[in-house]
Amino acid sequence: MAGFFGTISTTSCVNDLFYGTDYHSHLGTRRAGMATFDKEKGFKRSIHNIQSSYFRTKFEHELDEFAGNAGIGIISDTDAQPLLINSHLGRFAISTIGKINNQDELVAHLLEQKVHLSEFSSGRVNPTELVGLLIVQGQDFVDGIENVYKHIKGSCSILILTEDGIIAARDSWGRTPIVLGKRDNAYAIASESSSFFNLGFQTEQFLGPGEIVRVHADRVEQLRKPNDKMQICSFLWVYYGFPTSEYEGRNVEQVRYACGQAMGKNDDVKADIVCGIPDSGIGMAIGYSHTSGVPYQRAITKYTPTWPRSFTPSQQSQRELVAKMKLIHNYSILRGKSILFCDDSIVRGTQLRDNTRCLLEAGAKDVHMRIACPPIMYGCPFTNFTTSKSDMELITRRIIADLEGEEAANNPERIKAYATTDSLEYQRMIRALRDRFALKSLKYTKIEDLIAAIGLPKCKVCTFCFDGHNPEE
Repeated sequence: MAGFFGTISTTSCVNDLFYGTDYHSHLGTRRAGMATFDKEKGFKRSIHNIQSSYFRTKFEHELDEFAGNAGIGIISDTDAQPLLINSHLGRFAISTIGKINNQDELVAHLLEQKVHLSEFSSGRVNPTELVGLLIVQGQDFVDGIENVYKHIKGSCSILILTEDGIIAARDSWGRTPIVLGKRDNAYAIASESSSFFNLGFQTEQFLGPGEIVRVHADRVEQLRKPNDKMQICSFLWVYYGFPTSEYEGRNVEQVRYACGQAMGKNDDVKADIVCGIPDSGIGMAIGYSHTSGVPYQRAITKYTPTWPRSFTPSQQSQRELVAKMKLIHNYSILRGKSILFCDDSIVRGTQLRDNTRCLLEAGAKDVHMRIACPPIMYGCPFTNFTTSKSDMELITRRIIADLEGEEAANNPERIKAYATTDSLEYQRMIRALRDRFALKSLKYTKIEDLIAAIGLPKCKVCTFCFDGHNPEE
């Protein structure tokens, strides 16, 4: 995943850009970059690797080198950006969010046209550069972005810093969000509305799918109207989003709370306390507690000063270490108690396995698990949610393989049967998962309850990872 932030003001934008970009740190931990434009000094750009450090520590000492009233920044789990490009459209800096599934095909096409592309040290092409090259094939920026929408399979949202304002373009299916904020002397455009509040911005609008705008310090021009169809990622509310953020006017924490309410309303489990796995499981746990009457206590606390999200390391062994070390169990609360935990999701099962073992070793009498989303049956082809190289890395697929064999675990009809809420296959899979992780009980949020909590029509929400539905096909 990634998150970007851009701002343009009648005065210097540097401090706003620095803090606004930093407020997207929960969305990525590999690369970060900022670019500014000043009419006298031109473009200034800096990119850093933040895998072993934090955004602020990498950029704070450079702030005096940036100048101008417009800038963009990004924190990403993928490529180095923003990139600077000089073309017939003029000079510009560009950042992108998304996932390009036909990258090799597009690279081959550009090479046939004798277009040069740079490469990472790993030999891969930078996808943001690829997007930039597709844009400069257009007669203007709108035509170029339309070219991106036309050729890319997957998703791509774009932020472009030009010599005449900032252009923002949301993915044509709206899978990732873009929100516009305003204050007296400036505009901001970002992935997370939570980046606005402390900088004095108020949410002005959410860009629609495929919408393109050019933002100036005193006005916003719509360059392309939004598409009617939308497939915003449901995992923004379940996992990615910061609790104070809103997408399409729906607050993240309120959605998580509503999922907990729905679960607690229909659950008859006997537990002594409810706890949320930090951070994204807390809102659900509070909602569950308020509805069920089971008291909420913090039996696990995240050690926030040093440990980032656990999915970011590239090696499984490193992910497992981070998942374990970042959470500290409260033995005094756990000992002798029947504990019900709420968590956002189960992907590979690494964290759940380790958490359950630690809880039982800490003296918990038994452990119940409640999950804020339906079982994840498919890897995400749109937002880089999972780093899995194969869907068979998903714990659900491995369980199906155990129950019916490898062929069934890759058979679309059998997968659909297991993904159908409360089907015989679904119930069998849940029991197997419960037993695999030594849980007293295990329940997932129904897809109907998740959609109701989000408050948008299902046709506007991407649920591909749960049910394989893709309206593009």
